[in-house]
Amino acid sequence: MRDAAALDADDRLAPWRDEFVIPADLVYLDGNSLGMTPTRTSGAVRKVVEEQWPTDLITSWWEHDWLNLPLTVGDELAPIIGARPGEVVVNESTTVCLFQLVNVAIDLTGHDAPVIAVADTEFPTDRYIVDGIARLRPSVTVRRGLDDLAGASVVVRSLVDYRTAELHDVRAETARARAAGAVTVWDLSHAAGVVAVDLADSKVDLAVGCTYKFLNGGPGAPAFSFVRTELHDRVTQPIWGWFGQRDQFAMDNPFDARAGIGRMMNGTPSVLGLTAARAGISVTAEAGIDAIASKAAALANYALDLASELGLTCSTARPPASSGGHISILHHDAVALQQRLADRNIIVDKRDPDVLRVGLSPLTTRFVDVHVALTALAELIDS
Repeated sequence: MRDAAALDADDRLAPWRDEFVIPADLVYLDGNSLGMTPTRTSGAVRKVVEEQWPTDLITSWWEHDWLNLPLTVGDELAPIIGARPGEVVVNESTTVCLFQLVNVAIDLTGHDAPVIAVADTEFPTDRYIVDGIARLRPSVTVRRGLDDLAGASVVVRSLVDYRTAELHDVRAETARARAAGAVTVWDLSHAAGVVAVDLADSKVDLAVGCTYKFLNGGPGAPAFSFVRTELHDRVTQPIWGWFGQRDQFAMDNPFDARAGIGRMMNGTPSVLGLTAARAGISVTAEAGIDAIASKAAALANYALDLASELGLTCSTARPPASSGGHISILHHDAVALQQRLADRNIIVDKRDPDVLRVGLSPLTTRFVDVHVALTALAELIDS
């Protein structure tokens, strides 16, 4: 415990913990599923609910620029993922964004009989979306596995494996897919806000991700879509709505896609959700993604060292092979152990049948928290 306390004392990100609402005596190690609440979020949402909406009503769309909020928040998020201005829009759920971008990727290839490659171990939503698109587009074939990309048209994959925290090489894997003639759609849901990724430098074409994990945007916070600037004029996304229309108030006009990343928009955006997401994004932006990623790796290394000392079995490799966003501990009785930890006010995640995910959200997680949780887990296993 003394080592953990010393690491916390030297942690330059430690003051950022005060930017969050943290219940007393709670050890929360599930920020990789739902981030904690930034203190600034309630004030930001309250301003919309108590001032803008009731006072300015419909004029708020113009007076407070609600109309462009998905693009404004997208530009604020962009530097965190290494995107350029005008390449990110925050709008809709990850599922909807992924559906849009996989269809965009298919159309970009121009293949008559497109093949989508996705791993059997990929996050369920990603697999469901791919299978659903194949059902809607009979010419599409789904191939399970990413080892051989020959003949693939589209590759769908997560940057961070949600089970093991394995971190893939975004630059190398994007280039490998492109050499095979495929467009990659990257899912950054378990990476955004904890991994120092550079989409522009890595020449990524398309990416999606959520804002409610390491970006602390709140439950159900809107997701983001990234489209490389050079592709904007070639993109025709499948869900046409009035916010994606070039002149959205010309009601009688046929659909004409908005310029730039705005063409990925569709229906009316959730102003309250965007406001909360914006608050969470701002905390990460101010703290700095490089410092966050560095602490994430340090937390992971400490957790892995401690797990080894305690005789716990981990499926997570050391950084940089893993993201640092969580470590996964394997045990046949994971479900019961999660509940017994919760009884001690220690919150971790599980993945059936035998995985306990110990989240390491750098802005809210202390080294002492990791020590308390893993020590308690070892005691429960031995009892």
